[in-house]
Amino acid sequence: MSFVVFLCIGFAAQMVDGCLGMAYGVLSTTFLVAVGLPPAASSASIHFAEMFTTATSAASHLKFGNVDRALLKSLVIPGVLGGIFGACALSELDAAKIRPFINIYLLILGVYIIFKGLQKIRVKRVVKRVKPLGFIGGMFDAIGGGGWGPIVTTTLVAIGHSPRKTVGTVNTAEFFVTLAQSATFFLCLGSCAQYAKIIAGLLVGGVIAAPLSAIVCRKINSKAMTILVGALVVATNIYAFVRYFL
Repeated sequence: MSFVVFLCIGFAAQMVDGCLGMAYGVLSTTFLVAVGLPPAASSASIHFAEMFTTATSAASHLKFGNVDRALLKSLVIPGVLGGIFGACALSELDAAKIRPFINIYLLILGVYIIFKGLQKIRVKRVVKRVKPLGFIGGMFDAIGGGGWGPIVTTTLVAIGHSPRKTVGTVNTAEFFVTLAQSATFFLCLGSCAQYAKIIAGLLVGGVIAAPLSAIVCRKINSKAMTILVGALVVATNIYAFVRYFL
């Protein structure tokens, strides 16, 4: 498959992520698995590319004061541990057998995204016990190639955390989680040179889309976009799941 295809996937995923603060991994994995890439290769490629985008995002959020440091400390270590566990598990699983389960996971995540898009979130209270959420988010993010943002961000906002601080903190924590996942994939899968074209395409596409998504973000209806993203993920994974058994 050509470099341009992976560039387009990275571009589209980053455009959505830049507008919503989530769904880069979910959309990238959905497209990569749909075109036949093994789940472990998809997740490894996405997380290697994300090391650069999350580093930039973390630096920006820290600079503009969008990070709750106490919340960050509660998320990072459990998220890293969950990410390492998920990456190790995925690396040992048979790609052909795990693919339909990845489709089911992404399908459920797509429905969850739609549900959150339809909800009206109100900030009520701050909940401090988020370590289990960080572990679960990191684990499923590694296994499914995405899910840290949709699982952690939406849950924290839903239970009462400030949306601005939540997005900034979760994005900052994601850098450390992604770094741990990438190192684990490297140790478990060996050299990732065979995925260089995929990683480069996702990375270049994401870099091109990043400034454009910031502009679009100011004009687009985030609620409508959230629902559309969820619908796209659901439709794509239903198709992939059905095709697996045909």
